[in-house]
Amino acid sequence: MGLAATARSLPYDPTAKYLIFDRAANFNDEVVSSIQSFGITPKRTSYRSPWQNGVAERFVGNCRRDLFDHVIVLNERHLKRLMTEYVRYYHDDRTHLGLAKQTPVGRTAAKDTAVESKVVCMPRLGGLHNRYDLAA
Repeated sequence: MGLAATARSLPYDPTAKYLIFDRAANFNDEVVSSIQSFGITPKRTSYRSPWQNGVAERFVGNCRRDLFDHVIVLNERHLKRLMTEYVRYYHDDRTHLGLAKQTPVGRTAAKDTAVESKVVCMPRLGGLHNRYDLAA
């Protein structure tokens, strides 16, 4: 497959600016012109750089495991809403091993908390995932 949509002006811009895809034969000129007709800039992975495909594949795999294995997409509008929420979750709330268990946005962990502190749960993606913070 080798396909991943990324919006580089994220975390809150739901419109994709780029579409990253590998050099497979199924991504021919017709596919490229279709992508351009939507106002999206197609970006192919570099020649003889298979590691770049892994980055795109990892995002697609995470998206499938975290979201699409658990929901049924009803229509295009629903898909766009789900993807907007997922990208927000991915950048703001989901920890990443490559970032030493931090989030891309850089949310800081609470320190020196009292035992009696209250924790609030904030559902993400319709309750599929949650974010936990200390109550104010």
